[in-house]
Amino acid sequence: MTTSATAPVVQMRGIEIGFPGVKALDGVDFRLLPGEVHALMGENGAGKSTLIKALTGVYGLDAGTVTVRGTEVSFSGPAAAQAAGIATVYQEVNLCANLTVAENILLGREPRRLGRIDRGAVRRRAAELLARLNLAIDPDSVLGDHPLAIQQLVAIARAVDVDAVALILDEPTSSLDAGEVAELFRVVRGLRAEGVAVLFVSHFLDQVYEIADRVTILRNGRLVGEYLLAELPRLEMVAKMVGHELATLEDLDRSPSAGIHEERGAAPLLATSGLGRTGAIGPSDLTVHAGEVVGLAGLLGSGRTELARLLFGADHADSGSLEVDGRPVRMRSPLVAIGEGIAFCSEDRKGEGIVGDLTVRENIVLALQARRGWARKLPRRTADELVAKWMSALDIRPANPDALIRNLSGGNQQKCLLARWLITEPRLLILDEPTRGIDIGAKTQIQKLVAELAVGGLGVVFISAELEEVLRLSDRVAVLRDRRKVAEVPRADASLGQVMELIASGSGGHGA
Repeated sequence: MTTSATAPVVQMRGIEIGFPGVKALDGVDFRLLPGEVHALMGENGAGKSTLIKALTGVYGLDAGTVTVRGTEVSFSGPAAAQAAGIATVYQEVNLCANLTVAENILLGREPRRLGRIDRGAVRRRAAELLARLNLAIDPDSVLGDHPLAIQQLVAIARAVDVDAVALILDEPTSSLDAGEVAELFRVVRGLRAEGVAVLFVSHFLDQVYEIADRVTILRNGRLVGEYLLAELPRLEMVAKMVGHELATLEDLDRSPSAGIHEERGAAPLLATSGLGRTGAIGPSDLTVHAGEVVGLAGLLGSGRTELARLLFGADHADSGSLEVDGRPVRMRSPLVAIGEGIAFCSEDRKGEGIVGDLTVRENIVLALQARRGWARKLPRRTADELVAKWMSALDIRPANPDALIRNLSGGNQQKCLLARWLITEPRLLILDEPTRGIDIGAKTQIQKLVAELAVGGLGVVFISAELEEVLRLSDRVAVLRDRRKVAEVPRADASLGQVMELIASGSGGHGA
């Protein structure tokens, strides 16, 4: 690993950036050394994204300096940063899916001959770059035909072609499986060996400790410190990120709700029989009782989201039946579900959740206003009281209901979506990846909230790609594989190894 005596390729000093009512960065120092992978960690709202945007020219600085390879710079935008050797690969790949791999790698920098693009030269240059990274990808294949993991590797190849001295990877693994992460890390290690400085942003502690050499931690827009990973225990890192010891779910007594539905012989809050949709999810049986958390476990593409959307009426089932409180219900639309006291937080909080141009207040009251009907305007005083209650209960930051929700961090946007549904006082809450892409502090808050809501009698369907999280929260775990439910395991009998085996083999459970 490169020693700290090596001159940094990027040096940021005294960085300050403010927005109306928010000090996003307050005197932050940051550096990237050649031949290192440097993790940037902190809670949502700590300033990570703002720091990256300051480095790449998206945001101007209120104070501070940025130096690249010893020269002070002031980038007018991402193109200027790229020209200086700062390349960025985002979680959502910003390439052209309809073009070939080669065309994407050389887009805007195509070799020309007699005034026209030399397509043969484009292909040869792309093939050279892919070979350099040991990527077996056909340069002539259409980018959109490849999975996200391959598209991200193509984006890295494009970054390498601009002779990057620093490569920023912003949440590159959030939608990848273990094999795809391993391939990405192989490429990253190769670039590190060539002397490239890599900035790695992730909420997965295991991955940070696997790939990174050094870490910078931010909290509330300020620098906590820079550390060598080998000298920073994980629990100490978490404490530095959140500023206090994390409360544990084990401290929460969920016993009052356990078994209530069985003792009283109550009908399930929700029950499905053979519910399915051709091409999306096979016929599935599922029950959820009041005060119970039912987890859906499975790999990406296993059918978890598809089943959740059927329960909420976002998609229409073409087989099976659904009951609420023992009554048959045709879940024709989300409005029907809302009327039955069912709420749904989508995994796509940007596309299907927040309305970026509206304020925090307007986003939170959206579902309640929809249930009342747009002709019956929610009184402003009532709205203010409800919004203040849930912003406080969920610790939404900044505590400004008039702030545009698009300016909040991902974790705080997620809390706003939870507030939107909790304000409607639902009986069943469906949460699809509610903690994905958010920091460990916000994640723990949401997990504790789910447990507390179940104690209060709320039924919860909980979906997460993190099996440990599903097992920790759920009373029962339904396992899905290849778009069908293959098993169901009670909490008392569930283990990580058993659930992983069920996901891999589809056998060995207590029945489907």
